[in-house]
Amino acid sequence: MSEEMLVRYCSPTLIGMKTANMFSYRFRDTKDEQSNLRKLNRELSVKGLRIIPLRRQNGKTLLYLYRPEKLKKDLRDDAAGRLLQGRGYQTESISRCLAELMKRLRESECFPHEIGLFLGYPPEDVCGFIENNAENCKTVGCWKVYGDVKKAQLTFNKYKRCTEVCCSLYSKGCSVKRMAASY
Repeated sequence: MSEEMLVRYCSPTLIGMKTANMFSYRFRDTKDEQSNLRKLNRELSVKGLRIIPLRRQNGKTLLYLYRPEKLKKDLRDDAAGRLLQGRGYQTESISRCLAELMKRLRESECFPHEIGLFLGYPPEDVCGFIENNAENCKTVGCWKVYGDVKKAQLTFNKYKRCTEVCCSLYSKGCSVKRMAASY
């Protein structure tokens, strides 16, 4: 798997700024996928990162790079917990929550709207997205914002700048392992 893809799509998570990112990748076959993910997990787990396949569809794998400790903290938020519990998640462990998310992704063509919580989006924006059927947002960036626009815009700008810097570093020979911050 191309490290460039990780840098391009996951820089804010790599450096510890964000809980998680997702992207799709086409592996040659299942053996190639397993081999690549094992290798990446060996390299990145020491930095507090994990990468897992969320769904396989149309020859592509939806990959989820995340920081388990940050995800645990995010899902412990009262609003996030209420939203997930109200949608049938067992919130006592992140592995159960991830298993439920994976199940929902397999069973539907669409993304379950609560997926934003697994990406570190503010619970008020995820709730707003669900309650408003993805309409009537205040602004759009990395996600649709229903809450604090100024804070979200600052975050969007930080993510964009982070990705630019990381892509530049990568193009100059910096490895993903070296770029990844310990958390």
